[in-house]
Amino acid sequence: MTHRLGRRKFLLYGTAALGSSLLLKACTEANVPETTDAATPGAGGGVDTIKVGILHSLSGTMAISEQSVVDAEQLAIEEINNAGGVLGKKIEAIVEDGASDWPTFAEKARKLIDRDKVATVFGCWTSASRKAVLPVFESSGHMLWYPVQYEGQECSKNVFYTGAAPNQQIEPAVDWLLENKGQQFFLVGSDYVFPRTANTIIKAQLEAKGGQTVGEDYIPLGGTEVTAIITKIQAALPDGGVIFNTLNGDSNVAFFKQMQGAGLTADKYPTMSVSIAEEEVRAIGTEYLKGHYAAWNYFQSVNTPENKKFVEAFKSKYGQNRVTNDPMEAAYIMVYLWKQAVEKAGTVDDIEAVRTAAVGQTFQAPGGLVTLQNNHHLSKTVRIGEIGEDGMFKIVSETPAPVDPVPWNQYVADTKGYSCDWSDPSKGGKYKM
Repeated sequence: MTHRLGRRKFLLYGTAALGSSLLLKACTEANVPETTDAATPGAGGGVDTIKVGILHSLSGTMAISEQSVVDAEQLAIEEINNAGGVLGKKIEAIVEDGASDWPTFAEKARKLIDRDKVATVFGCWTSASRKAVLPVFESSGHMLWYPVQYEGQECSKNVFYTGAAPNQQIEPAVDWLLENKGQQFFLVGSDYVFPRTANTIIKAQLEAKGGQTVGEDYIPLGGTEVTAIITKIQAALPDGGVIFNTLNGDSNVAFFKQMQGAGLTADKYPTMSVSIAEEEVRAIGTEYLKGHYAAWNYFQSVNTPENKKFVEAFKSKYGQNRVTNDPMEAAYIMVYLWKQAVEKAGTVDDIEAVRTAAVGQTFQAPGGLVTLQNNHHLSKTVRIGEIGEDGMFKIVSETPAPVDPVPWNQYVADTKGYSCDWSDPSKGGKYKM
């Protein structure tokens, strides 16, 4: 592999002590002998604690994004413990490293459930990692909280999705671009399930709305050889046009630097990203990203009392130079939603009762009010931001109210007309409306 300055490596130079402590904790806890405190599989903890799993990449190409999600989850756990815990018990987090390797994610998920007997798991970033662990959670009847925007086309009883569904991020971004930036789109993505499915949705949406897909190309996740893609963009859009970016991980560093080097600047080639947030901007360099766009439900610049409190608490714990972003906010609030569900159920031992109690939970999140719907996704405000000189996002578009999630895409022919409702046994994960 060629040497490169990965975005996570760049950030971890300033937070090495924190990362080392988390890795040490993960390694130490991985060797703790199996306990028998839990009353049922997944109950977790002893007399005074409730064990939960945290499963993200602390190494590999995705560590750049996932380390900060761990930080946000740990902050929520600390706040809850300081406020008295859950049902009078403190939360004990067992941190595992998925290492940006999908079989490792499945292995660690099984370890957390079977050996550590955690009450729930907060974890994953990429859809590849989520797909890898999904059979583990479904076969065991366990519960995963997943904090990242994704491609939809899934609605599992065993997963609570606290990031955006496509109609809460991708689709509004395409609509905004069509209205404000142009009709011709070049699609760039990492070569795995999320970008490919997202681009299937985008192509169908563009066809339905009079836009045009002039090109589509992928590179391996973590790849940095982007020269060929830059050349294809120049050939397909010689006079400029829209680039929709679903690259993940370190690839974005090379992509945006080479974009600028080739003269594909934001004024002629506005790029909309759905996996670049405040932390990635800082790592890549504002000088390469200013004037480009991202679509999320949350930005650090959101002006709410809850966000001011969240940002201050995060910076107080991890350093004033740190930033917050959408997946971190989604990770932070899902810990609180799980807490509320446990308290409503009155038990941590009965996972089915907690799962039922989770539906309908509301939370005044940093980004605004969220509600957990019957399809196990959140209603959320949709925002589009432009990257400024300071590396923060100026919000250029915002929905007036939270948008209800639609897991099964209504532009794609195979899923048009389908919905999900786990409150009705006759409907479940996919039914024809």
